[in-house]
Amino acid sequence: MDSDTADRHLGEYELRERVGGGELSDCWLAEQVSVRRPVLIDVLRADRADRRDEFLADVRAKAAVDHPLVGSVYEAVDDDLECFYAHELLPGASFEERRRAGERFQPVRLAHYLRRVSEANLHLEGRGQSAAELGLESILLDEQGVVRLRNLVVAGVRGDGESARDVVRLGGVLRELVAEGQPGATRMMTVLSWMRGEGVARPIKWKEVRDFCEQIEQQLAEPLPPVMSAGGAGTGLAPGRGLGAKKLTLLGVGGLLGIVLLALKIRPEKEEDLVSVALPEPVTIAEGVHPTPDGTAERLRAFRMAAHEVTIAQYAEFLGTLKVLAKDGRQGIFDHESQPAGKSGHVPDDWSALHGAANARGQWQGRALTPDSPVVGVDWWDAAAYAEWKQARLPSQEEWFAAVSQGLADVSSLKPGPWQPVTMATPDRTPTGLLGMAGSVAEWTRRPAANPNNPLGQRLWVIIGGSFLNPGGGALAREWTEDRGLRRPDLGFRLVYDAGGE
Repeated sequence: MDSDTADRHLGEYELRERVGGGELSDCWLAEQVSVRRPVLIDVLRADRADRRDEFLADVRAKAAVDHPLVGSVYEAVDDDLECFYAHELLPGASFEERRRAGERFQPVRLAHYLRRVSEANLHLEGRGQSAAELGLESILLDEQGVVRLRNLVVAGVRGDGESARDVVRLGGVLRELVAEGQPGATRMMTVLSWMRGEGVARPIKWKEVRDFCEQIEQQLAEPLPPVMSAGGAGTGLAPGRGLGAKKLTLLGVGGLLGIVLLALKIRPEKEEDLVSVALPEPVTIAEGVHPTPDGTAERLRAFRMAAHEVTIAQYAEFLGTLKVLAKDGRQGIFDHESQPAGKSGHVPDDWSALHGAANARGQWQGRALTPDSPVVGVDWWDAAAYAEWKQARLPSQEEWFAAVSQGLADVSSLKPGPWQPVTMATPDRTPTGLLGMAGSVAEWTRRPAANPNNPLGQRLWVIIGGSFLNPGGGALAREWTEDRGLRRPDLGFRLVYDAGGE
């Protein structure tokens, strides 16, 4: 850092070191003094003051991104003295740094990373958010194996060719990161070649990249039988008869047999093989201004709320998958980046008795259960890992309240229901078909928030909705806790999906 900028402050940020810059701004490593948090600060350069509006338009576009895999904008300041914004310092090293260091990834890990990158880009694509070109330097991987992207969003309407541009580029630059000779290497290389447009009518799209990577992850969960696909020498991948006319198929006849056999192997063991019936589909909540539990209103993007809490049968399937992954030491693949190192596994409290009673349609702690009863005894990290497995997320308290408010003039009028199978008639069914929002089990939400009774206090994790043990407050009930490891016999969760699908 230059001597004339030593000890420089911008508001509550102390600038430490200039780490880069662009056409309009200089980027600084800094610390948010009030919370001792390292951040990055992008400051509009003095010789670009005439382009302040352009700079701020890009900042607003970045701040509008709401995806857990994309870096967040914390604050923007525009006054007579300075124009800058503070944004998240993502942990870990970039893929480009790892490439230069000669690092190579196991194909199943690279498939997982590329799937996550695809999901983030599908999010931007679905919302028409334009972004600068994506390269290895903008993909970061931390020590826990969590991959995230720098926020490259810029002002303007997303161009038709942006997705294809990034798919093609990554299809080329990721080749160096594949560990050759390892299980799945040929399949991974084939997907990368399709991303570049080789051997197909057109380069594949982000959705196809995501789907293929997910299938590779599933194939490599444990060894597959030999694949006799006509789509390439033993790759198990077939591009089909022209990408322009038909969707790619990942597996030929032999590959399909392999997936069928793999599905049989991944089925939960007998003690977890719970029989479930058809469950209600998620409910779509339209984009718009919605009431919040704090009595205000907030604009939310469209989303889909699960009609019911995650059930015992559904959670048992998740645990069965983790058992398979544990054979290769990959049981932590869905763990949240903040999960404590000392936490191992996601088995709920008293799980053996709980799921045994559900399978037998018996009783647990004096209450009748079936496989479709909501799962309980899970902490926040259990819920977050399950959501990651389902390519979903936990709802924010604002999303949860917006969903329960649909069609209800008075949310408090929703009568709490007991802890019962989600397919039964329940007194707390909303007009849109959401079950258990006032009773059943209380639910974890995605992020911490301030208690409105103590707005200057610490932001704590929110548990929302009444439960069969504590129905008071119904759908208006909220609790705040700093303990994400909390587990209770009346605490579960439900999922939220993007509006485009699960």
